Amino acid sequence: MKRIGLLSDTHHFLDPAIAAHFKDCDEIWHAGDFGHINLVQDLEKMKPLKGVYGNIDDANIRNIFPEQLVFTCEKVKVMMRHIGGSPPKYNPATKKELLQHQPQLFICGHSHILKIMYDESIQCLYINPGAAGKQGWHKVRTIVRFTIDEDNIKDCEVIELGKR
Repeated sequence: MKRIGLLSDTHHFLDPAIAAHFKDCDEIWHAGDFGHINLVQDLEKMKPLKGVYGNIDDANIRNIFPEQLVFTCEKVKVMMRHIGGSPPKYNPATKKELLQHQPQLFICGHSHILKIMYDESIQCLYINPGAAGKQGWHKVRTIVRFTIDEDNIKDCEVIELGKR
């Protein structure tokens, strides 16, 4: 069983409250737009970190993280990329990758719109944790916590960090 702390679109800002919210997590996953390498280092001090780079991330971050990550956590195949669209309107590149990899869990960021839904058409849970940073047009900063237990994704929690 793995407890996951998920965030995206920090844009150079790491809310100190995130450490407390993720203290019982086994891993932190970041869906892109870290903003600065120092933020990556701060997250790595908390827990093991998986992530993808976002459109604002520079070469320092792009040298560490890929554009897309496909991996297995417990018995769940996960696909993560920063820019993906959302069900049923994925962008063409993402749609192609989703059909090729057939993950049970797809994670993306970019839109700053918190959205968690099951996409029946591809039998995949979609999670966009919204934006944890202060830049962008979102009104409330959000992160997500959930558990993967064997092939079961459960105990999903949305955490509001306050106004942007």
